[in-house]
Amino acid sequence: MIISASRRTDIPAIYSEWFYNRLKAGYFLVPNPYNPNRISRIEISPTNVDCIVFWTKNPVLMLDKLTKIDELGYNYFFQFTLTGYDQKLEPRIPEVKERIRLFKELSKKLGRERVIWRYDPIIINDDYPLTWHLKRFTYLANELESYTNRCIISFVDVYRKKQFRAIADLEMKEIGKSFSKIVEDKSISLFTCAETIDLGEYGILPASCIDDKLISQIIGYDIMVEKDTNQRKRCGCVKSIDVGAYNTCDNGCRYCYANSNKPVINTDPDAPMITGYPKGSEIITNRSEKSNRIDQISFF
Repeated sequence: MIISASRRTDIPAIYSEWFYNRLKAGYFLVPNPYNPNRISRIEISPTNVDCIVFWTKNPVLMLDKLTKIDELGYNYFFQFTLTGYDQKLEPRIPEVKERIRLFKELSKKLGRERVIWRYDPIIINDDYPLTWHLKRFTYLANELESYTNRCIISFVDVYRKKQFRAIADLEMKEIGKSFSKIVEDKSISLFTCAETIDLGEYGILPASCIDDKLISQIIGYDIMVEKDTNQRKRCGCVKSIDVGAYNTCDNGCRYCYANSNKPVINTDPDAPMITGYPKGSEIITNRSEKSNRIDQISFF
């Protein structure tokens, strides 16, 4: 199985100790995001977890856990979001130079293939016009060119955050064309995340952020995983189990779709769920998952 940690909250930034404790405990309790009275118990071990995908804007508290996670025998890589917006949009995120430093430190520890740069979401308004993004992306690409192989871009989803305006197709194409020129002399490949627009003419292909081929390269054996049908139609990710929960992130990003209410932060690192402890009335179902390793998959 593949563990996603997490699209729903920033586990490395806020719950790194909790996550490490769950790896040691050998299981997660994961509340159903649409019905909190239903909980899945996910048994984990290095033999059935092929890879962990960390999603973060600030991995500082996870850095001292990585050697310990290595010692437990787990494989992993990072999706690191770095656009460098200011505190108007990202009020509790470290300033951009510090995050560049963290990105480089993470890449030095893990290797550039295991730290994916995410430049998303792209928001265009009076504060962040197209010219701002071109300057910002150029700056970041120059800083990160030796520390990552991939950059994944996406545009803000207006239906999720109605305070932002829709970005026109012509603007998306201008960004695609300009960004591709910025990285053409760098060893960074550009991808889009779950976008309907086709930027292939600029060499920008649709991404599979949870990518079975990349994971196979990282972990050293082949896996076969189905497409994740629970994600958006244009999402290319393969199936994973997300161990996070909505409304649990304290980064405070104004564009975030994962917080619809004021977040509730669990401060108990020994709790079995990221949200704390079951109340006792929930239905807990054991969810048995195997490795996706090809030589362990039965075809009959």
